[in-house]
Amino acid sequence: MASSKMSVGIHLLTVLALKRDEPLTSEFLAGSVNTNPVVIRRLLGSLREAGIVDSRTGVGGGWTLQVDPDRITLLDILHAVEPHEEPFGLHHSTPNPECPCGQHIVSVLCETYQEVRDAKDRVLKGITVADITRKILARFDRDPVAAAAMAGPGCPGGAD
Repeated sequence: MASSKMSVGIHLLTVLALKRDEPLTSEFLAGSVNTNPVVIRRLLGSLREAGIVDSRTGVGGGWTLQVDPDRITLLDILHAVEPHEEPFGLHHSTPNPECPCGQHIVSVLCETYQEVRDAKDRVLKGITVADITRKILARFDRDPVAAAAMAGPGCPGGAD
């Protein structure tokens, strides 16, 4: 099963970008993601280690962006939350070296998978949190119901 860490990380950073002027608690962010605050704190910890977010404790504390959303790429997020992400696994046992295919399949797959990873990295490097935020805001502009919900209490971008 695929991990949702990257998707949740993008979600968190988008909420922080939408509410750029105020620190947000992990409880608030967990409400937007609809998950447990502990899950959120773990991901935010990884994002903090990468220098993307920071937190303050105490009254008025919470999580804030440390990097402009235009400078945070999806590749940055992936590296922060899934540092050892490997979408392709190789054989669990060594292929038969007596078989012409078995002799070369691993090296050919390694080359092929590297090409795929390079293409994925190029795409993710070209998309920023600001791009995602703009798309979210554009949908609110086209959807009066979403725009009204956005202005409600507890919703990122709305009145709290």
